Amino acid sequence: MNKRRRGLAKKRVLVLMHEALVPPESLEGHSEKEVAEWKTEFDVVAGLNNLGHEVRPLGVASELGPIREAIEQWKPHAAFNLLEEFHGVTLYDQHVVSFLELMQQPYTGCNPRGLMLAHDKALCKKILSYHRVSAPDFAVFPKGKKIKRSKRLKFPLLVKSATEEASLGISQASIVSSDEKLADRVAFIHEHLGSDALVEEYIEGRELYVGVMGNARLTTFPIWEMIFANMPEGAAHIATAKVKWDTKYQKKHGIATSAAENLPDGVAELLPRLCKRVYRILGLSGYARLDFRLNEEGKPYLLEVNPNPNLAYGEDFSESAERAGISYEELLQRILNLALSYKAHWMMSY
Repeated sequence: MNKRRRGLAKKRVLVLMHEALVPPESLEGHSEKEVAEWKTEFDVVAGLNNLGHEVRPLGVASELGPIREAIEQWKPHAAFNLLEEFHGVTLYDQHVVSFLELMQQPYTGCNPRGLMLAHDKALCKKILSYHRVSAPDFAVFPKGKKIKRSKRLKFPLLVKSATEEASLGISQASIVSSDEKLADRVAFIHEHLGSDALVEEYIEGRELYVGVMGNARLTTFPIWEMIFANMPEGAAHIATAKVKWDTKYQKKHGIATSAAENLPDGVAELLPRLCKRVYRILGLSGYARLDFRLNEEGKPYLLEVNPNPNLAYGEDFSESAERAGISYEELLQRILNLALSYKAHWMMSY
């Protein structure tokens, strides 16, 4: 894509990422395993460069000073936010976005309030329950408290972290069918991830994803599905950490994502409307991916809301956008345009 041919104005774009994920200028000489670590960062930087923008990657870990210095000295038109944590804490990425707002710096992706609501999975589910959005029944088991299941929670149950992202801590052992196994798995989350445990009823069915983009006016992408073609007998079809990130495991068990086909009547029309409603209820901005389970009766249950999902080329979000006729570089440009048009509070006159 040529910026002059498309008439795009050249912008200074500061790309924020973890300091360990700053990519090289070329993939040459790097193994597939190495590339996988910083593929998103490489794809975004390369795509923005191909659009003709002036791009500056900035590695961040636990200091805000470098961000402030880059903003004050370089004066970027936008910060392209790829951060998923700060100080090693996933919940702290929302505070970096708050800092960008305090610096009066336009940024890509979701606003801090939307990040906070979506990241706190229990609070998010409570809000959506108030608005009668169908989701699995759930309970939170805080660290240091007695593990006791309410009778309203029916087995099988899925146990996961109440705050961690990217399927961290989710495995086949996360699905439990007895109080003894429930206690063991909750203790595992408490001890190994250091977070409260979120326990929800396991919905047997199809795993669907829907990409949403926009601030005030929203667009949804074609419904995407995770396919489990060759899983071992008795294994649950869930997006474990291995399913999401282990390429050998994916190839062995025929795990892939593609456009959802042969959906029950009405689902293809219902999900985009539901996604836009949820997006607005939570006050999201920029772009997000919503995850669902579709049970055997064709009823969708909302599992998670993911602001700022993986933007790597070939991942679910960019693939579904491409299915809608939006190339990868055009997708990045649209995300950048949303950043520049978002009306943050500091822009408003009171």
